[in-house]
Amino acid sequence: MRSKQKKMKLGLGTAALGRPQYINVRLESCENSNLETFRKQSFEVLENAYQSGIRYFDTAPGYGLAEELVLDWLQTKNDKTIEIATKWGYTYTANFDANATVHEIKEHSLAKLNEQWAFSKQLLPYVKVYQIHSATLETGVLENTAVLKQLAFLKKEHNLKIGLTTTGTNQVEVIKKALTVLIDGEQLFDVFQVTYNFLDQSVLAISDELLRQKKAIVIKEALANGRVFSNENYPQYQKMYALLESIAKKHNVGVDAIALKYCEQTIPKSIVLSGASTSKQLQENVKTTSFLLSNDDVELLKSFKVSPEFYWQERKELQWN
Repeated sequence: MRSKQKKMKLGLGTAALGRPQYINVRLESCENSNLETFRKQSFEVLENAYQSGIRYFDTAPGYGLAEELVLDWLQTKNDKTIEIATKWGYTYTANFDANATVHEIKEHSLAKLNEQWAFSKQLLPYVKVYQIHSATLETGVLENTAVLKQLAFLKKEHNLKIGLTTTGTNQVEVIKKALTVLIDGEQLFDVFQVTYNFLDQSVLAISDELLRQKKAIVIKEALANGRVFSNENYPQYQKMYALLESIAKKHNVGVDAIALKYCEQTIPKSIVLSGASTSKQLQENVKTTSFLLSNDDVELLKSFKVSPEFYWQERKELQWN
């Protein structure tokens, strides 16, 4: 099955599986009244992803139930090809309250790293990647010697790849800084989970260099938090919506498969994360294996690039739903 996973280049992100509310314009509403039903549905998505050939699963303690859910699911498996990536640095605080005003709190301290690793280590031996969740220059985490040394220790102790995820207008700057972090003369970071889609293409400025240095690239938010789907609240994207529908119709897939495929083809050797919250969405995402975008398709999609500043300002205005 590993060869199938490589062919797919698709992983599963669990942010929407671990908490009913998530930043996304696609969902009209979400079922929040029965956590047990929600948990069961999320468990089914994990299993369906596995049965579809997906072997890379990304999770985090900041995703509500997600890490616990993945741990429960792993009890049903005995497959060394499964790779779990998890993170530290965000604490989920909404407690599944649909009206919560604060859903998560970021803290890049050594204490938080140790606290969250104490749970995450239960995912061993499946955990292969351990990441700083949303590393920024502002938190100073890339200069926090105690944190960096502890990550290096975990890397060596458990044969982990150490990574970080990037969000915001200065992703490239953060990645460049991370590449200079050395512990005992060796680069600390092996994996870079980046925000990338045909609206925010900023990481293309550094992707070739990452591949040259044999770093792994994982792509999140390939669907731009749902902004790739036709929405009357975004009149500025009407031309994009029409083109996406046309390309999707040509390949007999959904718009989501087109967006995921664009990422896979334009940053080769990357893993692209599906953020599916239902099995139906997952099966649509998995259709990325059934076609290739033409060069013309790719160039047309590239033309919808917006500035990182515009992209992230617009994202900031999205609601948790």
